[in-house]
Amino acid sequence: MRVIAYYLPQFHAIPENDEWWGKGFTEWNSVRNGKPLFTDHQQPIEPSELGYYNLLDPDIRERQAQLAREAGIEGFCYWHYWFAGHQLLEKPLQQVLQSGQPDFPFCIAWANESWKAKTWLDQQTAPDRMLIEQTYPKGDDEAHFAAILPMLHDKRYIQVDGKPLLAVYRPFDLPQGWCAKWQTMAQKAGFKGLYLLGHVAYSKQVDEVKALGFDAVNLVPLGDTKRNISLALRHLPTLLKHLRGCSPLVYNYAKAIKVFAEPIMHREEVVPTILPNWDHSPRSRMRAFIMHNATPQAFKTHVQAIKRIVDRKHNDLVMLKSWNEWGEGNYMEPDKKWGKNFIETLGQVTKE
Repeated sequence: MRVIAYYLPQFHAIPENDEWWGKGFTEWNSVRNGKPLFTDHQQPIEPSELGYYNLLDPDIRERQAQLAREAGIEGFCYWHYWFAGHQLLEKPLQQVLQSGQPDFPFCIAWANESWKAKTWLDQQTAPDRMLIEQTYPKGDDEAHFAAILPMLHDKRYIQVDGKPLLAVYRPFDLPQGWCAKWQTMAQKAGFKGLYLLGHVAYSKQVDEVKALGFDAVNLVPLGDTKRNISLALRHLPTLLKHLRGCSPLVYNYAKAIKVFAEPIMHREEVVPTILPNWDHSPRSRMRAFIMHNATPQAFKTHVQAIKRIVDRKHNDLVMLKSWNEWGEGNYMEPDKKWGKNFIETLGQVTKE
């Protein structure tokens, strides 16, 4: 299976975050502020061999690529932030393009949603104000496509069926006809087209995204997972406390992850997801959804289930969520509890 990992480029200071949150703010601020919410809850989580890195350091990017190779990961899918001509967090990938290093495949996923104050900080206490709004003004598509064209032409850019892979986080927010327009621009630029991948959280959304013109749908069924867990909870007071922001929703990882291998993943147009862990509490506190006890052994069982599905399909693409979403407790990089165990586990299964 072709495993491509979502990659968060948030770990370096930018002027906008300096203005909004204070000098030097990065995602590490959220990670360090994690607090245990119940017995045996591991917070804050701490990186090990890479440390609290700065992604503007080329040595860090090279070491990340080496670790990803060890895990059997084909490439990184960088989250890309474009707000009507204004880019954010673009420097790490720009440096990768300019330097040619690391020599490791990549693609991009457009994180097309507005940033609000609650995006990066404690979602219970941060003010609910708009920081930068995602809009789709007339003529912006052409400027946006021109901005990413050098990436698409890079020899390292990941292709599927001979087409550059471009993922979109919120496909339903796009203007009508967006997919067709971008396919036309790609063909005029000399490509066979784009391989457009829509990102959704509910299985019921797959057919709707395909109808928009996407080639495939990356189903990351966290929405289905939370819904199923809520239905399974026997004690209504527990659920009500969570909805009021008084208690996190905690469920065993090995049980919760089963929804990621449900029958819909066998469809050719559905790209399954590998999820190593999930603990959103550094950002959400008592409103968090936490997959507890995400061990390397439980992860291995999950990856093997996904591999069995993909081995029966022509479409061998799998997205890993994520390489380094530390603030969501969703990462593959070594930490002080498990070291490289998750990387070694994925590497073992991908090579089977």
